[in-house]
Amino acid sequence: MTDIDSDLVRALVAEQFPEWGGLPVRPVARQGWDNRTFRLGDELAVRLPSAEGYVAAVEKEDRCLPVLARHLTMPVPHVVATGRPGAGYPYPWSVRRWLPGDTVEAALDIDRARLARDLGAFLTGLREVPDEHGPAAGHHSYYRGRHPGVYGDQVRRALDTLGDRVDAAACRAVWEDALRSSWDAPPTWFHGDVAVGNLLTAGGRLSAVIDFGTCGTGDPACDLVMAWTYFTGEERGSSARRPASPTTRGAGRAAGPCGRRSRPWRDCPAPTRTASRSGSCGGCSTTRSPTDRERPPGRRRHPEVNGRSSTSR
Repeated sequence: MTDIDSDLVRALVAEQFPEWGGLPVRPVARQGWDNRTFRLGDELAVRLPSAEGYVAAVEKEDRCLPVLARHLTMPVPHVVATGRPGAGYPYPWSVRRWLPGDTVEAALDIDRARLARDLGAFLTGLREVPDEHGPAAGHHSYYRGRHPGVYGDQVRRALDTLGDRVDAAACRAVWEDALRSSWDAPPTWFHGDVAVGNLLTAGGRLSAVIDFGTCGTGDPACDLVMAWTYFTGEERGSSARRPASPTTRGAGRAAGPCGRRSRPWRDCPAPTRTASRSGSCGGCSTTRSPTDRERPPGRRRHPEVNGRSSTSR
């Protein structure tokens, strides 16, 4: 396949969207695994899947983002055009409005308590979006949105492989605790990749949420992972504001049933990644489908912003 670089983007834009052909193209500084992103002038960004396994997310975001944007008060990506294969590039691609801001992982002025409240409000709003147009959790979401038990074989295999290199008893306790709870309400929207690289901030506050490639409808427990990976103490309760479920009503703490199912999304990937690096666990991770192994292990860089952005609109 042709290298995904600025020359390719210029060729694609000039051929398919000549009205933007004169705009400067430059790559963002921090690229993601799934996509390569380039600034197109000051107002736009071009986003191209890096491999066939990520192509389905183009159509899904084209379809889902307008639905979500109509109901959410928090800015989300806005697709203005979708390109077709061309210039030696074999996949569809998209042009989006540029969202200014710093990612949580790059920002220096985060008000953590405020961020926790803002994120909790966003997740609550997301769960309240009517779900009739949402794709049910499955292969397209790497089984995020399903009960964590779908990864049971991977977790057991990883812990057997690692032996005493990890606290297997503690890992099993977290896992078994998660398996004892379930989502007992109708499916709700979930983002699927709530992480420090997919949250934009301005003035220390949450300003936008990006990268909905793994979104869908199902169990929203996976969206509470930052309560364990980033927030501490009282912040956790704010970021994990309860989903609308009888089992969690009145229990905003991350320790509720939904929070218990979210813990494996933090605790279990580490041992499975370690096991995969040993060469005897099939390269799998509990944050992935049992059959999907395209993405290298480890934290992703988000693909839609250039780390610390100096633009502001």
